Amino acid sequence: MKNYTQVYVKNSFEAAEMYCKAFGAEITREFINEDNTFYEHCELSVGGEGFLALAEAKNPCDIDVVHKYKWETMTFNVFEMGTEEAVYKAFEVLSEGGVVLEPIHELPWSKCNATIIDKYGVCWWISI
Repeated sequence: MKNYTQVYVKNSFEAAEMYCKAFGAEITREFINEDNTFYEHCELSVGGEGFLALAEAKNPCDIDVVHKYKWETMTFNVFEMGTEEAVYKAFEVLSEGGVVLEPIHELPWSKCNATIIDKYGVCWWISI
């Protein structure tokens, strides 16, 4: 059995590009709508392993409200990122246009981690 996470966002082309940049991922499978304006389905991989799927959200989401109230309806935990530099890079990319819930800091179980809601309303906990 496998469990593969998927997010639904507005501006799915832009979101896929941002997640590839943040995590060193690559697009390994994609299905684009007939108008070539968004992803019906897109899969990202890191090191040959499935990492995240995404698709264009059919319903609107008020990202300003998500950011204002710092809603964490679900958090994607990305851990064992290997280096502090990888965490800092992901933090920089995901923070742009987003809301930082916890800046990079140390916890008893992780010396380098942070929590961000990105500009699409997706909450990420990133850690070395």
